[in-house]
Amino acid sequence: MPAPSSSSSPAASPAAAAPATSPAKGSGPDSGSGSGLGPVALVISAGISVQFGAALAVMIMPRAGAAGVVTLRLAAAALVLLLLCRPKVRGYSRSDWGTVLSFGVAMAGMNGLFYQSIDRIPLGPAVTLEVLGPLALSVIVSRRLVNLLWAGLALGGVVLLSGHGGGGLGFGALDPLGAAFALGAGAMWAAYIVFSARTGRRFPQADGLALAMAVAAVISLPLGIAEAGSALLVPSTLALGVGVAVLSSVLPYTLELLALRRMPAPTFAILMSLEPAIAAAAGFLVLNQAMSALDALAIALVIAASMGAVRSQIRKKAA
Repeated sequence: MPAPSSSSSPAASPAAAAPATSPAKGSGPDSGSGSGLGPVALVISAGISVQFGAALAVMIMPRAGAAGVVTLRLAAAALVLLLLCRPKVRGYSRSDWGTVLSFGVAMAGMNGLFYQSIDRIPLGPAVTLEVLGPLALSVIVSRRLVNLLWAGLALGGVVLLSGHGGGGLGFGALDPLGAAFALGAGAMWAAYIVFSARTGRRFPQADGLALAMAVAAVISLPLGIAEAGSALLVPSTLALGVGVAVLSSVLPYTLELLALRRMPAPTFAILMSLEPAIAAAAGFLVLNQAMSALDALAIALVIAASMGAVRSQIRKKAA
């Protein structure tokens, strides 16, 4: 699950961040090198924050439901971003607003489908399936034969993952609906990347992100109220929802913004390919979601495919 991306930075996607938003690179003194452990540590910390935030979300779903947790996360994150950015709402064209509305719809869909997924299947497999959306986008954008090989490697990982729990093909012990939600979240993640880049070209700083987050929060509100009702107003649930927003949105967004000032966007994209592994670790440590050897191999294959797709895209641009 990606943290919200700065409108001037690449979307947090393992496979498609570089091709989707390649003009954006770090602007600090070290942005041209990507060396040093500082920015790498920031990106990994952001990934840990996102996935452990997702693990916390799973823990509070019995209180508010998946839709309720999404509403709490998006509403809290929107409030924080609106207060910090104070975006202007005048001077934009109808096309500009259409773009930011599309970005908000993609964000709401991505979060809503992903949280429905992790309510049904373990966190590691959910993120692994979700990553296929950005990976597919990277293959389509690059139009290179080598990326078809990376896509085949990812498909091999999915085939292994389909035997999760020893149940054979058809996603075995994984809930089929949960797996479908994860794949749908991946498709929305790809749309999120596309509209994040377009929003970044039309709105200054993080104004577009703040406005899109507000749109996503408004879209999710009726669903959250319908599922959770007054449970959304319970102080302890509200506090935990704010915690999810901070861990999954505010903190990783800040860490990624700092990292992108000190490393090239393609390096950032490669590091983001580690998300499925971090998610599996969070699921194991927080939720006691154990993995089999085949699960671990499946996740490793998808990570390798994501990294390979990004690296081949980097070589294409350098040629």
